[in-house]
Amino acid sequence: MMAMAPLTLYGRAWCHLCDDMRAALEPVLAEFGATVDVLDIDADPALEARFNELVPVLMCDGVELCHYHFDEARVRAALTARVARSV
Repeated sequence: MMAMAPLTLYGRAWCHLCDDMRAALEPVLAEFGATVDVLDIDADPALEARFNELVPVLMCDGVELCHYHFDEARVRAALTARVARSV
């Protein structure tokens, strides 16, 4: 099991692509026992300036894995690598 949330999803409350990415991410999170921190960029002017039109943006340990659409292969690779580093 992961000790901390390795993934961060930057999005907006009213963003349908954000909802889609979050839904697609759920089975992968369950498989790896991982969690995701979901941050609403509209709550922070710095995040809004950084990610504005890119949302949703999924990051792992500060590295962007995907934006707009879920890239399952890339997310799985990142989580697999993270698990390998923790053993």
